[in-house]
Amino acid sequence: QVQLVESGGGLVQAGGSLRLSCVASGSSSSFNVRGWYRQAPGKQREMVALRFASSSTMYADSVKGRFTISRDEAKNTVYLQMNSLKPEDTAVYYCNANRGPVTYWGQGTQVTVSS
Repeated sequence: QVQLVESGGGLVQAGGSLRLSCVASGSSSSFNVRGWYRQAPGKQREMVALRFASSSTMYADSVKGRFTISRDEAKNTVYLQMNSLKPEDTAVYYCNANRGPVTYWGQGTQVTVSS
């Protein structure tokens, strides 16, 4: 059983930074994709950033140039560095991992950006 656990969320002022972490446990092989999604109140969950096994990345237009996804294979951890945060970034952020036909989700971590 794969488990994903997010951490690093919190309350920050606009213009500030946060780094989210997601540790995967219960797995002995690499994932095809690891990523971050977010869901704001009253809105659908949306993709924020993805990192593929090829090391290529994909970002939502709204976060390009501000967010960076990275991974540490030795620690089985993926990170989301968030800079220049805006109030509209406020959401619950979810870690995601995919291996073939199976997708895993973390429980989420709250990010709140005050104006």
